[in-house]
Amino acid sequence: MSARPNRRGFAARPADPEHWIKAAEAPPPRDAAAGFTARLTIDVTPELRGRIKIAAFQRGVTVADMLRDLLARAFSTTEGQSQ
Repeated sequence: MSARPNRRGFAARPADPEHWIKAAEAPPPRDAAAGFTARLTIDVTPELRGRIKIAAFQRGVTVADMLRDLLARAFSTTEGQSQ
């Protein structure tokens, strides 16, 4: 009978513990209110969705980040408005 091949499996741990015992780095918050967000759902046509995704990809940002920036600029607060 032949010897079992020495293959690393899908869930095999690396030999060096430093590579698998690392704390995940937390992403920096976007702004002061980043901890308090609300989900917004809108209906768009598949064509518009595609154009939005392409624009975000070309700018190198996520769709969510691009739309948050767009909405923040369109609905910015002024000194006379309350938040």
